[in-house]
Amino acid sequence: MARTASSQTIAKIAAKKAASRQAPVKKAPAKKAAAKKAAPRPAASAPPLAHRLDDALHQLRTSSSQTYRDGLARYAIPTDRAFGVPMGSIQAIAKRLGRDHELAAALWKSGWYEARLLASYLDDPAQVTAAQMDAWSRDFDNWAVCDTICFALFDRSPLAWRKIEQWAPRRDEYVRRAAFAMLASKTVHDKAAEDALFLRGLELIEAHAGDERNFVKKAINWALRSIGKRNLALHGAAVAVATRLADSKDAAPRWVGKDALRELRSAAVLARLAKKSRAVKRS
Repeated sequence: MARTASSQTIAKIAAKKAASRQAPVKKAPAKKAAAKKAAPRPAASAPPLAHRLDDALHQLRTSSSQTYRDGLARYAIPTDRAFGVPMGSIQAIAKRLGRDHELAAALWKSGWYEARLLASYLDDPAQVTAAQMDAWSRDFDNWAVCDTICFALFDRSPLAWRKIEQWAPRRDEYVRRAAFAMLASKTVHDKAAEDALFLRGLELIEAHAGDERNFVKKAINWALRSIGKRNLALHGAAVAVATRLADSKDAAPRWVGKDALRELRSAAVLARLAKKSRAVKRS
């Protein structure tokens, strides 16, 4: 009986093995196979910096227009190192190229007007250093580069508030303008900033509103109006500063104050601030 039972067991095992040999091999489910096929390959290493720089400059050149270049002079922008590329085209090129801190530095060093604008959109604010900010600010030679760098790059750096404080007293025209352009930009981009930082900004505005240089006083005026439009509390503080400046005997601060008051006291601004205040209370 034992031998019979053993033979039966062996026969069953043999049958199972035979069946397994004859069974068709199961294919991977279609979804898994498709997913495997669609899996991205490892990203290739970036081309050398020289190639990336040549490509970026080539894209700028091919997007240029002599008519647009000739028009830059009307806005006090030097054209001797300009291709003549509209801002929309520069931003489109930046979107294609993506963030590239190393390329941004090379574009800045090239000295081309549009290359420096492009650098503001390519650079990574987290990688921007204090030394870089100081060096670039010393290179500013027109309001457009100054404002674009401050609005699109510098004001997003963790170092921005420190540089506002440091640059506001500087005598260099575009370095001082950069301080107030950055302050104005902060009112838009730094949603978490406390009011105390902007109140300090108002102190800097009042301290330097006597600068008669056109590009400086316009940036100071820009910052004053922007702070006053951030919320109701800052609006009151900005109106107080603007009123004192408007009463000045000197032309520059008087213009800054009066021009700011026209906007800050307008029905549109007051309505917008009241609406914002109601929304904050509901939340």
